[in-house]
Amino acid sequence: MKVIRICFVIPLLIASCLACWSQEKRKVIIDQDAAGPGGTDQQAILMLVQSPQTEVLGITVVTGDAWLKEELAHTLRMLELIDRTDIPVLRGAEYPLVRRKAETELWEQRYGSVSWLGAWTPRFYHPPDELGKMPEGQPTAKPSDEDAAHFLVRMVKKYPHQITIYAGGPMTNIALAIAIDPEFASLAKELVFMGASLSPQTDDPEFLNLPRHEFNIWFDPEAAHVVLTSPWKKIVCTPVDISVKTRMTNELIGRVKAANTPAAHYIATYSRLFGTYNYLWDELAAAAWLDAGVITKKETRYLDVDLDRGAGYGNILTWTEQDKAKIETQPVEIQVDLDSQKFYQMFVDLLSAPTPKP
Repeated sequence: MKVIRICFVIPLLIASCLACWSQEKRKVIIDQDAAGPGGTDQQAILMLVQSPQTEVLGITVVTGDAWLKEELAHTLRMLELIDRTDIPVLRGAEYPLVRRKAETELWEQRYGSVSWLGAWTPRFYHPPDELGKMPEGQPTAKPSDEDAAHFLVRMVKKYPHQITIYAGGPMTNIALAIAIDPEFASLAKELVFMGASLSPQTDDPEFLNLPRHEFNIWFDPEAAHVVLTSPWKKIVCTPVDISVKTRMTNELIGRVKAANTPAAHYIATYSRLFGTYNYLWDELAAAAWLDAGVITKKETRYLDVDLDRGAGYGNILTWTEQDKAKIETQPVEIQVDLDSQKFYQMFVDLLSAPTPKP
């Protein structure tokens, strides 16, 4: 009887292993305003790199939370520290398509100050050609010679309908890819982005008076308009509304810190809290793409951006199916609520794990 059972079991085990081996990893390009070290931008990149499900084809960097030059350096150095320099890092747009710092300062004088201006925030400002502080040390690795927009186009043509574009910052690189090749959006599998703000329930002053204002959309409104009105097969949005339900805490950092892995060392050394509100913005967008079970409620809206140069310039515009605008708009899956404990556990597990080999 034992011999018969073994004869049945071994083929089943072999078939199971072959099925696992045959499962292709999910291809993703990470388009990120990669401020660092630590922080939501780098932590989201790390989560996607750390997942055994993913094949990160490249990281395309764009000015947003910080200037392009320093974001490239932080990303290259983080990949060195976790021994994943096989992932190409590509130089993207240094400026938005239209918006400029001086013009924005004049806008603020008329309509009121904005709490977060990213690379242009006065207390953090330095010229774009300066590197800024690099507490983790400067990288020896260099960015790719290819630019972000052409890389994005080349990859979707190489792997049509297979690549998720994950956007964690302003959408300038993606808009430029669409300008180079109008078929870019339709050749991707989907767009997953952190951005937009509808009606967040929060006492955070950043959104209390400006509930439709969100930095990633606001920093380059024209790019966001191009991207949101392009013919993607699927668009998924992690808005402010759900992001403000998350918190980075010292307890979470401590749980990751307990592991003896390169990613855990990076988090333990460079992740820190800033003030009262420490949301896991981009990390939630990454986690929800990796495991849809993190999201417990979602709805469909149609999105665009206010491009009038008045007080609402850069604010998100939304419609339901019944009242959507006559202009070209696309349905967007909006994440509304989450399983917080599942998300936090996923955050800890991914950032505590050994780094997957390429």
